[in-house]
Amino acid sequence: MKRLFAAIKLHPTDKFLELFGQLQNQLKQDKIKWVDPQKIHITLKFFGDTTEENIDEIAGAMDDAVFDASPFELQMHNVGIFGSSYKPRVIWFGIEASEKLRSLYQNLKVNLEELGYKYDRQNFVPHLTVGRIRHIQNKRYFQQVINRFKDEDIQKEKIDRLILFESILRPQGPEYIVVEEFTFQ
Repeated sequence: MKRLFAAIKLHPTDKFLELFGQLQNQLKQDKIKWVDPQKIHITLKFFGDTTEENIDEIAGAMDDAVFDASPFELQMHNVGIFGSSYKPRVIWFGIEASEKLRSLYQNLKVNLEELGYKYDRQNFVPHLTVGRIRHIQNKRYFQQVINRFKDEDIQKEKIDRLILFESILRPQGPEYIVVEEFTFQ
């Protein structure tokens, strides 16, 4: 069994890393599990534990999903939270709406659902999880920091592939191994 997910890998720029560092520094009094910026990605489908036999059919569905895809640019913009302001759970960087990203997601979703892989969300909300919140000391201060960054332009990136990753959970954090890459035409 392999713990798998389909994703788009992102490569943090200096501006991304600077903004990420500022957030970490300004929220250092809080208990937040920060994501390693070198492992940042947009998950399009989490499969969880998957048998070796199912990997080929997943790869086929992913290959079909990128068949007519062409490279496109993503704009990362703004900082926000999932959860309420009283009980925030996740800090994220937003991804501006992109028809090509939505089309890729939809193609993948249709292909995988035909194979029996159900999607748990009604609406696709592209984002980058950058921190998982354990405890906030001062919720008012936390919200002020998030508001400071809410309209920030973070980075642009050219996207030209979809990746099937294996996630190996380790005490120091997850390790992501590329199982297969699917390059756009």
